[in-house]
Parts: sequence; structure tokens; C-alpha cells
Amino acid sequence: MTIRTVLVDDEPLATQGLQLRLEAHDDIEVVATAANGREAIRAIKTHKPDLVFLDIQMPGFDGFSVVQGLLDVEPPLFVFVTAYGEHALRAFEAQAVDYLMKPVDEDRLSQTLERVRQRLTEKRSAEEAGRLKEALTEHAPEAAEELADATPDVAPAPGRYEKMINIKDQGQIFRVDVDTIERIDAAGDYMCIQTGDNTLILRETMKDLEKRLDPRRFQRVHRSTIVNLDLVRQVKPHTNGECFLVLDSGAQVKVSRSYRDVVARFVH
Repeated sequence: MTIRTVLVDDEPLATQGLQLRLEAHDDIEVVATAANGREAIRAIKTHKPDLVFLDIQMPGFDGFSVVQGLLDVEPPLFVFVTAYGEHALRAFEAQAVDYLMKPVDEDRLSQTLERVRQRLTEKRSAEEAGRLKEALTEHAPEAAEELADATPDVAPAPGRYEKMINIKDQGQIFRVDVDTIERIDAAGDYMCIQTGDNTLILRETMKDLEKRLDPRRFQRVHRSTIVNLDLVRQVKPHTNGECFLVLDSGAQVKVSRSYRDVVARFVH
């Protein structure tokens, strides 16, 4: 699998240095480089890369503006590269795969590329499965039904779920009792664990974290939010079939229409 890649940085030396490091990875093909945000958008729309290494601070049109400028196309995976650590959380909120500090460390880059490979493999597998399902539904509907029946969802045993989660944050390891977790907000491949009076950052995908939590208590109420149902104190109806959950801390979380079945648990 070749990963078609675009490099974006207004510093030519930074681009050259990253390109040299990427040469050690045989599956990375740099198809274009760009020196500013506008060039980046043109290059991405033209070459349709799998991956973009994107500098954040560029004159006029920064890295976040590049992401916003691609809302009308299927975006590639983004890795933000910058000399300024204060942009990290915003980078993950922009659904970045990772966030690298300059100068880019070779071992850290290798870890990032492994995450990229995993994400691309999952994406391509999902696309292939979707195409197969569509083809079966169109040409052999009975076979499609048999395939669906043959792969039922199996609920894991309750005893397998985590009671404590270890979170490494700011050089320290925190042991968090899952009973105290009020909600979890996704920021790219990082999770913001909210315990009511504290926020910790966990490097893990929402999909993997969901497998570790008891679904009888922890439910997704939005594409990027999980709540602890035991800590819901009020349900407030909103417009268009949406509503808000008021949590123990007083925080309000919107429940999108796609997840309104969760609210049914509170209606007796």
C-alpha cells in the first residue's frame, strides 16, 4: 500500500528535512509540496493524497484554515507539524491523526506513520465492505440478508469492562475510577476524559475506548461524545428531536437525533 503524501510548510528547510526522514519509509510517496495554505488546498484537491503533513503557522492562511478550506471534498488524513506546543488540543479537535513538534524526531515520526497505516487500512476495509454490501443488495439480496444474519453483534460479558483506566498526562500517570467519569469528548485520536472537576487527555480512539467501557452505563450521545448515564440528572428537550442531558457537574451535552434512542432509557 503506497501512501500518497503532500508536505506543507512555509520553511523550505523544514520541508526538505521532513522529506529526507520520509525517504526511510518505502510506502511513503511525496506527490507534492506547498509553501502556503492556498497552495496546499490546490495541491490536495489536484493530487487527492492519502496523507498531508501540515504546518500550522504560515503567513496569511494557516493550517487550520487549510482544513476548513477542504470541507467540500473528502479530506485526507492530517498530521500537524509545528514548533509551538500550545496548538496541540486544537489540532486534535480538527481530527488530526497526530501532532509532531519541530524538529521532527525519527522515532516519533515512525510511530505516527504506524497510526496512519492503521487508519488507512481500516478506512479501505470499511469501503470495500460497503461496496460488497451494496453489490449484494443490488444483485443478490438474499445473499446480503444471509451475510447480515451470519455476523450478529455479540455483547461481551459484563465482567470484562474496565473499572480503572490509567491515563498518562503531562508526564504523570493518573488512575481514574470509571465511576467518576462524567463524559468523554473525542479530539481526533485523543480522548478528553471529563470527571466533573478535572480533564485528562488519553491517546486512544473512541472506538477502542468504547470496547473498554460497560455499554449499559457509557453511551455515545453524539458522534464525538460519550456520557456516563449514571451521572445524568435531567433531560431537557430541544428542537428537531434533539435534547440536552444535564450532568452532575451542571454541564449540558446535546444528544443528536441519531442517538435519541439513548434518551428513551430515561423515559418510563
